[in-house]
Amino acid sequence: MNKKILVIGSLNMDMVIPVKELPQRGETILGGSPDYIPGGKGANQACAAGKLGGTVTMLGKVGRDAMGQSLKENLAAAGVDVSHVEETPDAPTGMAVIYVSEGGSNSIVVIPGANGLCDRAYIEANEELIAASDIVVLQLEIPYEAVFQAIRLAKKHGRLVVLNPAPAPDSLPEEVIASLDYFTPNETELARIAGMPVGGVEEAIAAGKALVARGVGTVLATLGEAGALLVTAEEARVIPTLRVKAVDTTAAGDTFHGAFVTALGEGMEEAAAIAFGNKAAAISVTRKGAQTSIPSRQEVDAV
Repeated sequence: MNKKILVIGSLNMDMVIPVKELPQRGETILGGSPDYIPGGKGANQACAAGKLGGTVTMLGKVGRDAMGQSLKENLAAAGVDVSHVEETPDAPTGMAVIYVSEGGSNSIVVIPGANGLCDRAYIEANEELIAASDIVVLQLEIPYEAVFQAIRLAKKHGRLVVLNPAPAPDSLPEEVIASLDYFTPNETELARIAGMPVGGVEEAIAAGKALVARGVGTVLATLGEAGALLVTAEEARVIPTLRVKAVDTTAAGDTFHGAFVTALGEGMEEAAAIAFGNKAAAISVTRKGAQTSIPSRQEVDAV
């Protein structure tokens, strides 16, 4: 039986604007016609887990508006339980404005909206849901106080905690770092939170080891085309990804996370779960958009 996955985080409507090259500071450029695509790091990870066969529930807030309704309907269609997503009259649904270059790179501006109202009290009101879950997955697009309290409650109830530290803060409280079963940064996030340079695999391993020494159970750093780096107290190794031509990298990391926790929930060993996440992420970058780029379980299994 699959373990229950709870994703706590942001729900955004992404406005995706195609551009030839990403704008430089002070530069005005022309863009193509925008697409409106369901996104938000939390919702993306929940959507990926749902589409890939996970038993997943989403916890977060949207505005009492058409965009919020659309986001909930899209997650539900992916197999995600959205009955705990709150519709608030006090703020609009969050948005992200995403510029995507012809080469597949992106630049993102996030407008929190209702996500900013996910406070500590909201998390505490949902303690029973946290206690009833097996794996609790978090990011940093809702207020830090809510994320940190969710981690405390998850550990209180003995749950597995996965933190994707994006967008990356300058630091995290030592109490939080020591509570993480899986810490899943990209190279930039790893460098910032470890306070060490990460310019390649060897430096990434050193930074990962430093975080393990501070109490993290496992550091799982995504290294783009190089794959994923697994660092524990006992080992450090890179698990390679597939080579593909990138069209849009918008939700690659989120797809990886959703796939990874789904595989863990099915009882896969870490290395196999990481390889599964790598495959799902590789497929996602060959398509445009956030949740629209996430592959089905059949597509990943076929690779």
